[in-house]
Amino acid sequence: MKKILPILLIAFLFFYVASCEKDDICVDGDTPLLVIGFFDADNPTEPKEVPSLRVKEVVLDQNINTITDRASNLDSIGIPLRIDTTSTQFSFITNSADDDTTGEETGNVDILTVSYSMQEKFVSRACGIVANYEEINVALPDNPENWIKDIDVVQQKVENSNNIHVKIFH
Repeated sequence: MKKILPILLIAFLFFYVASCEKDDICVDGDTPLLVIGFFDADNPTEPKEVPSLRVKEVVLDQNINTITDRASNLDSIGIPLRIDTTSTQFSFITNSADDDTTGEETGNVDILTVSYSMQEKFVSRACGIVANYEEINVALPDNPENWIKDIDVVQQKVENSNNIHVKIFH
């Protein structure tokens, strides 16, 4: 029995150490952003920058933090969609500025509604679950003062942030 006990102890330790796994590192565990490209309405193949662009999420009344606020050199942006609902409204404000006297936002505001269905995807133990979006639809109310002239959804699925999903022509 004395000879068997050390062998069993060594075997137990071997199997215990062999069953342990290294810590997983999450590389691809972020929910993708909706990538929007801005293009010239008169020449649809040419990217076109939006001057002093500000994007706000309407319900939360917050500026989108994935882009530089009021940047003038952006011809594409990535914005997060909400995971707790099937649509997200955004205010796209061109020539955004603060009125010095009133402190109010100035610029031309267009409100876009992005509707979608969300699919949860298990990535790994380290990353957990990410949200992917399908059936993307973007609506803009008709208004002659809109700075956005047309919208084209080029990818119905948002599974990564590598490609443009929506084209906005202005």
